[in-house]
Amino acid sequence: MLDFSSLKLNNKDPVYMQISLFVKQQILLKNAVNGDELPSRRELAVQLNINPNTVQKAYKLMEEQGFVVTKGNQGSYIYIDESIYHKIKTELTRDMVAEFIKSAKEINMSFKQVIELISKLWDE
Repeated sequence: MLDFSSLKLNNKDPVYMQISLFVKQQILLKNAVNGDELPSRRELAVQLNINPNTVQKAYKLMEEQGFVVTKGNQGSYIYIDESIYHKIKTELTRDMVAEFIKSAKEINMSFKQVIELISKLWDE
């Protein structure tokens, strides 16, 4: 069963989005693989000390995005194929780089300065 104990919720982003992002990250890190079971909505709500409706919203979002399937009363499971994995990897890496570029531009770093910094830190 997928372990949510390392999920630290913040006050900035909607909780249901944080849950979905956490699951995507676990998939990318191969800590969650095809067929892994998710906790029940009630169990996860208790574990994270949140409203069960919020967990329901997160599960619905993940189902809509195609990487979670729910089998009636049998629970919800991770569903990953090559296409879904590639989509998640592209989304998360693109978002990370976009956020970095936005932050660099906010402090008026030049493209050259960014590349020099990346080159310097890459091998550390």
